[in-house]
Amino acid sequence: MARPAQIIAYGGGGFSMEGGNPRLDDHVLALTERERPRVCFVPTASGDADHYVVRFYRTFSATTETSHVSLFRRHRTSGSVEGCLREHLLSQDVIYVGGGSVVSLLGAWLAHGLDGILEECWRNGTLLCGGSAGSLCWFQEAVTAFHGPPRRVRGLGLLPFSNCVHYDAEPERRREFHEFVEQGMVAGYGADDGCALHFVGTELHEVVASKPHASAYRVEVVRGEAVETVLPARQLEAPAPALAA
Repeated sequence: MARPAQIIAYGGGGFSMEGGNPRLDDHVLALTERERPRVCFVPTASGDADHYVVRFYRTFSATTETSHVSLFRRHRTSGSVEGCLREHLLSQDVIYVGGGSVVSLLGAWLAHGLDGILEECWRNGTLLCGGSAGSLCWFQEAVTAFHGPPRRVRGLGLLPFSNCVHYDAEPERRREFHEFVEQGMVAGYGADDGCALHFVGTELHEVVASKPHASAYRVEVVRGEAVETVLPARQLEAPAPALAA
């Protein structure tokens, strides 16, 4: 049976931010319903930083079939780069996009045709996830603050909403998000660090959290002003401790 199109958009968290707290990442892996899912890391937003790739493999290689895609390293292939990327990514259960600069990420993806490939993966049931830039990229519009003050940026548009990450950690970004929505940015969602928005198709299915008090928010214009509504979040359980041999 074909899987539905799904995106898990972290406000912030996962292996790169929550050392010792694997709840968000474990939740994503559980959604694949595979004993050893295939997970591909896409660290484009960090410029394919080596330390980031190493941390990914250290975190996931024991329980998943791991791989990564680099757009900033030369790889010799028997076919076109785009063709090889498409074949590999379509075979994955999860595509995990890392954080960094969403502006740089989108530019590199468009140059290599990865935008269309990722949309095809999404429509074919590969679960897309990520935090920070790895969350912002899936939305129609987003708020980035990587290169300075918060500003609007257009994303891939798989989800027809706006998005703002690190909602509790960066109050200036939160304030600007409200102003942007009042100025015409499409209504959307903010998410705290440790909180994730789970979309099935283009509908918000659930909000989950890896720590207490992490929340998500719906932000929309009501009578000319941005209104923020807290969304209920389900607290993810800690993994069961390993049994002694």
